[in-house]
Amino acid sequence: MRPFTDKEWLLALLAASLVLWLIFLGNLPLRDWDEGTYAIVAREIYRNGNWLYPTLQGEPFLLKPPLMQWLIALYYHIGGVQEFTTRFPGALLTALGVPLLYIVGRLVFLETLPALFSALVYLTMLPVVRHGRLAMLDGMTISFFLLLLFCLLKARHHQKYALGVGFCLGLITLTKGMLVVVLGGIAALFILLNRQFTLLKNPYLWVGMLLGNAPAIAWYVAQYKHYGDAFLQVHFQAQALDRLGTAVEGNTGPPWYYLLEILKYGFPWLLFLPGGLYLSWKKRQTAWGCLILIGTIVYLGIISLMRTKLPWYVMPIYPFLALAIGVNLTEMWQQNKLKAKALTVLFAALSVVGCGGCAYFLIADPQPSLIIMSIVLAITMGMTAWLIKEQNRKFIPVLFAGMYLVLALLMSSQSWVWELNETFPAKPVGALIRANVPVGTQIYTSFAYGRPSVDFYSDCKVTAAPLPVLQQMLAKKSYLLLDKDAMQKIDISNSKVKGEAEGFTLISP
Repeated sequence: MRPFTDKEWLLALLAASLVLWLIFLGNLPLRDWDEGTYAIVAREIYRNGNWLYPTLQGEPFLLKPPLMQWLIALYYHIGGVQEFTTRFPGALLTALGVPLLYIVGRLVFLETLPALFSALVYLTMLPVVRHGRLAMLDGMTISFFLLLLFCLLKARHHQKYALGVGFCLGLITLTKGMLVVVLGGIAALFILLNRQFTLLKNPYLWVGMLLGNAPAIAWYVAQYKHYGDAFLQVHFQAQALDRLGTAVEGNTGPPWYYLLEILKYGFPWLLFLPGGLYLSWKKRQTAWGCLILIGTIVYLGIISLMRTKLPWYVMPIYPFLALAIGVNLTEMWQQNKLKAKALTVLFAALSVVGCGGCAYFLIADPQPSLIIMSIVLAITMGMTAWLIKEQNRKFIPVLFAGMYLVLALLMSSQSWVWELNETFPAKPVGALIRANVPVGTQIYTSFAYGRPSVDFYSDCKVTAAPLPVLQQMLAKKSYLLLDKDAMQKIDISNSKVKGEAEGFTLISP
């Protein structure tokens, strides 16, 4: 049988990634915080047509650039306001990162196998898949950055591709704002260390920089002219600069916080990362070695030094890790030399973990997809351990296939957005409010904090308040959403009970 061409591999990777990112995309409610917030902003754009100056419940939304919200609003026009259309733009663009990483790999490795292995590792990384399916900014930002790298590498031999560099920077800016400084800096450092100096003389690069960044610059100028210094204070100071030196909203952690994040969610591929980084260091004079080391060291160093720590900040490092792991897997495949003893033990241990997961789900959360997922995980890891022990390189395709199936089963379950279990379900509470309260009404709740997901599903503004304030608001003819404890402490004798949901009672004046 003839080997696949690049085009066939690209189509196969695209199909596999679209299936994994889009299956059951709307089967769970939106989570706090970003998903609920972006959905509200997009819904207001959809309703009032105010694309240039987005709002959040009528107030200026100055935190992030609007590209994600624009795309969601566009899909609201196509498919209505729902979970699937909220998540679809980000999921689709994140899925495109898999074939994009394959193309980048082909350009830096100059051969198919390490590029293919890198793309398959990226395809089957739990954080990349799960986080990319959420209505958040990081997955699509990574895809824009991979497209930027493709344009940079392709421009070495075809000058016109340099046009795309500026457009990609503009897309990153319109998606995640100041992150463009970090990702653009990594690209610039790669150009310098890879001695791609002729690119700087390429007129297409500078034309692309001008045209590609013009929309982003125009949007920023429009915001400043409309909102003045308030925009600068919120968008640049609070959302970017403050996060470097202070822990915003208490989100902090030690410098090794992101190493722990990678350790928590990087298995089983993490087992091949040390060898990949070692090979990258040995071949640091090559384009691929240089790219992996610059991306990993620079990006991880910057986010580790930031005082504000949030789990999704680590996302842009995964393409670099996937490239490093792909290199190591290629070395193992071609030389067929494995450190059999250590890897056999580790994969056998992962097989035991899969068996334990099966027992847990049978007892605590008997979802068929999760039970089957655990069985597949145990079998995959057990087969991998046996193949490694036998010095059989076929453990690599077995591992890819098994991990893909495991992730597909997880995404088809009711548990892939596990943060929903941290507090009460927002959707039924929102439905209770929506059925009994006019759209846009201010409601006060005894819950400890406000939740954007509740605001989205209720189509009202639900504000957390202490008990004395709740009593005052009731006297002022406001609606209240009270838990059982608050119901016993607040005098509601002159009010009406409109209904209950998930332990909360809706009170009308």
